[in-house]
Amino acid sequence: MAIVSTRARAHSPVRLRLPALLCAATQLASSAALAAGEPRYPAKAVRIVVPYAPGGGTDVQARVIGAKLSEAWGQPVIIDNRPGGGTVIGTELVARAPADGYVLLIGTPTHVVNATLYPKLPFDPLRDFAPVTVMTASPNIFVAHPSIPARTTKEFIALAKAKPGQITYGSSGNGGTGHLAMEMMKQMAQIKAVHVPYKGGGPAINAVLTGEVSVLINNMIPTVQQVRAGRLRGLGVTSKARSSAIPEVPTIAESGLRGFEAVAWFGLFAPAQTPPSIIDKLNSDFAKVLKAPEVRQMLESQGAEAVGNSPAQFERILRTDLEKWRTVLKASPITPD
Repeated sequence: MAIVSTRARAHSPVRLRLPALLCAATQLASSAALAAGEPRYPAKAVRIVVPYAPGGGTDVQARVIGAKLSEAWGQPVIIDNRPGGGTVIGTELVARAPADGYVLLIGTPTHVVNATLYPKLPFDPLRDFAPVTVMTASPNIFVAHPSIPARTTKEFIALAKAKPGQITYGSSGNGGTGHLAMEMMKQMAQIKAVHVPYKGGGPAINAVLTGEVSVLINNMIPTVQQVRAGRLRGLGVTSKARSSAIPEVPTIAESGLRGFEAVAWFGLFAPAQTPPSIIDKLNSDFAKVLKAPEVRQMLESQGAEAVGNSPAQFERILRTDLEKWRTVLKASPITPD
């Protein structure tokens, strides 16, 4: 993005007027489209594809936000769960959908991780999608089945070193944010553990609840309730600071892994070539929903923070995360399912 100095602006009245002129032109184009009979968006049901199983953090957010959008639009918002293939199945569906704003995708950092994880994808995570906004950001939480004799991350690391390769950990899928966070922990703490992937956060939580796996790093939203109820033990959170949703659980960084951070974002995508007017409408309407007091209160109680940034800001996050997780993957034996 070109940056114009304040000095240049002071000597260029044309540049000062340019944003206003562009805004006026956009408004005129919109008015002309409506006058020509172009239907107001959305004029029918909107389908939001969640590439994870029901019950996970992505699914929970999609349903809460989708319900509020349906009220605002006066149109149905259908949440379509398409798990499998490390999110590839659901993501490809949206990449191939008409670019008209009626089929959308909610993605997580896995969206860009797959660009490094898979040698060949049926789509390009950047080129084939139009980023709309980051809806929310949330730390992950590191939890253990109560039978595990560890009450902190530090104690877990000591246990893992005493039993190399004997402890199992679940994840929402191969290459998911929880999986990568655990791999980063393994690298930083120099421990070994066996990965067991599931088709979404919901099944992964069930696995650790039943003791099928010992530990799990998963999104805060669907997991924190299990910790509060005493069914799982919170060992650490993956953000720089403690989460207001469960402040008694320390950060993983506090447990000796200085610099450890793995925060998940939940973002909205449309197919590439979706008209800018629709992208702007979606960005604006999602931002309004995220500001609704009842939505913010629900998200904050679950450890999530409403974001609602611009498409350009979202794109910068995508490119930054792509490089961050590429570094982790290069040092890990992670391969596609």
